[in-house]
Amino acid sequence: MKKTSLFAPVDMTEGTPVKQIITFTIPMLLGNIAQQLYNTADSIIVGRFVGDNALAAVGSAGPLLNLMLVLFMGISVGASIMVSQYFGARKREELSRTIGASITLTGIASLFIMLVGPIITRPILELLGTPESIIDWCTSYLWIIFIGIAGSGYYNIMNGVLRGLGDSVSALIYLLVATFLNIGLDLVFVAYLGMGVAGVALATVIAQFVSAFLSIWKLTRMSEVFDFKKEYLIPEKKYSGELIRLGFPSGVTQAIFSMSMIVVQNLTNTFGAQYIAANVIVMRVDGFVMLPAFSFGSAMTTFAGQNIGAGKMERVEHGAKSGTIAAMAISAFLSVLILIFGRFIMGIFTSTEELITLSYNMMRILIIGYIAMEVTQCLSGIMRGAGDTTTPMWISMFSSILMRVPMAYIFVYLTKSPDLPQGNCYMMQMSMLVTWTIGAFITYMTYKKGKWKTKAI
Repeated sequence: MKKTSLFAPVDMTEGTPVKQIITFTIPMLLGNIAQQLYNTADSIIVGRFVGDNALAAVGSAGPLLNLMLVLFMGISVGASIMVSQYFGARKREELSRTIGASITLTGIASLFIMLVGPIITRPILELLGTPESIIDWCTSYLWIIFIGIAGSGYYNIMNGVLRGLGDSVSALIYLLVATFLNIGLDLVFVAYLGMGVAGVALATVIAQFVSAFLSIWKLTRMSEVFDFKKEYLIPEKKYSGELIRLGFPSGVTQAIFSMSMIVVQNLTNTFGAQYIAANVIVMRVDGFVMLPAFSFGSAMTTFAGQNIGAGKMERVEHGAKSGTIAAMAISAFLSVLILIFGRFIMGIFTSTEELITLSYNMMRILIIGYIAMEVTQCLSGIMRGAGDTTTPMWISMFSSILMRVPMAYIFVYLTKSPDLPQGNCYMMQMSMLVTWTIGAFITYMTYKKGKWKTKAI
């Protein structure tokens, strides 16, 4: 199948591998930038119009929110892998039933989070030692997000389906619409109506429902690729089981990462509200710098899935090498920009000089780690595209739990002194840098062993 328009599915089994990967990555990268603007706009607006404590509240809600989203992560990854391989193999019936099962499983996952999320929010925030000055704002923010979680769920899963089909442009357009809507609603709800943190959450929920509706609407109009029928919404054991089998390791990986972040958040809270606010700023900027890694990783998954489905293994290996090098070059360039313009960037979020200095120093520690993350994400994307989602899970489990969590606590403990009774806060970033670097080395060595080549569905 050849590309007939900008918004059509893309066949990545033909043409120069690196060109195909980069061409597919660009709109997805722009889409991820738009996605990051959701959180960044929330932080900037709430920080400027409400205050540093509100900024800290939105950031502190992140780890718990990410933990609850692991169900969507698993379904999305499983759907992307199956769709790309069935699309590459030209199996229309299997492709149609996979998409139908994805839609139904997303509805079930959304209902579960809507019921459980609001119940566990406050107790977990209290368990983590969330400062009293921000815990009420954290709670209200998460309640609204969880109640309206279906919008986020359907957008992310349908975006995974579109990526599997090679259509990263449509997802970009829909996300841009939702992003600008989110920013506009942020200004209305927070700046003009004075709704505070709750207004930020409400704006996000509304915008995500719009992006979800547009994504589903697009799929209903792709009859040349697959059949969108009611009977396919009844999930069959074969397709639902395969979705879960492929997506479960990725969901577990995200859960492990989120749980480690929650544990580390407890340590973060000991440094006080100002450090929490600085950490929020770092996470927002960090999110942009990490986008090439995540975008190339997703592109690699689609590229590997389609080509393995078409039986072109040599092409997969060629694309893995050239795509990873391109991703590392882009990350290195962004890291230099952070070093040069970092203080100005931090100043966008807050006018408090102490926060600007603190967050900039934290970012400088992480710079080299971003290049290492390109290796991890790109090669993990290749393995996932081949159907090997278990190996990246084990690597993440090792680096996030067995290394990052104890390393953070040990580094902080070893730097405690009369002048720094809580320890050196910069050790939090140092533990991340070491973890990312070792994780990249392990991922590379695992990829070279080649066991992922035998995992195609």
